[in-house]
Amino acid sequence: MRRTPATVSELVTNAIAHAHPPYGRLIATRLERLERGVRIEVHDADAGRRPERQEVCATSESGRGLALVDILTRGNWGVGDRKGPGKIVWAVCAEDPHDARA
Repeated sequence: MRRTPATVSELVTNAIAHAHPPYGRLIATRLERLERGVRIEVHDADAGRRPERQEVCATSESGRGLALVDILTRGNWGVGDRKGPGKIVWAVCAEDPHDARA
């Protein structure tokens, strides 16, 4: 599960960078062990703009976070509603049967 810490880091960093006050700074994480992986959820109270994967050029200094999450999770991530204000950004890091260290 080497991909899990990087995925958590990217999702939390995005929430910190893009969730706006007064409620958007309330951020929580949830991790759920699945049979063959881990589901990561990052909750924030900002119901505004939903994150989308961006295509960026080689000289861009930002905008690669969700592209990295997409690669690390093989596209198994998304955005959903939550109870109360805000959204959930989730991702599933699954075990790789071809990785001897998994």
